[in-house]
Amino acid sequence: MSVRRASDGCGWVLVHPRCVRERAEDLEEVRAMVDAGELDVAIDELHWLVSGCSEFVEAHTLLGELALAADNDVRLARGHFGFAVELVLKALERAKVAGELPYRQPANRAFFAAGRGLVWCLAKLDMMPKAAELVDTLVRLDPTDPVELRKLLDELQTGGLPIVELTRDFRSSADSSGD
Repeated sequence: MSVRRASDGCGWVLVHPRCVRERAEDLEEVRAMVDAGELDVAIDELHWLVSGCSEFVEAHTLLGELALAADNDVRLARGHFGFAVELVLKALERAKVAGELPYRQPANRAFFAAGRGLVWCLAKLDMMPKAAELVDTLVRLDPTDPVELRKLLDELQTGGLPIVELTRDFRSSADSSGD
């Protein structure tokens, strides 16, 4: 896993290893298995894919999603999402990247999906400070927050309850009352 400057000069793009590019068709077959409800077969295929290509971020992300869908195994999902996120963060660190990693670049999208999954898992495992720290890191990499990590974190912190505005402007109420 490495990174390169985006062709438009705006940010960075992940460069996935050759083994990932060679297995792209296999991943499409896995998606067809998932769509057909063959989750166990899809999981086996994904394990085979990552055994021959450990830096396959998208496969690890899909394994995390399937761990939640098939067995609601939050710890296993956290492991897959976390591995994918760590692969990318280490690649960025090695390359001394100081700048954005925009989601709009297709090669970067699986990383943000893994990040969103990891944030959710960390929150469910009562690791909210780590979830918040990860949100900060991911939003720093793409400030547009395309996968709505801030919103997800707010929902997880409030348990889905609506956020009530406590700083009502009483002056406008008083002005309209005619006093």
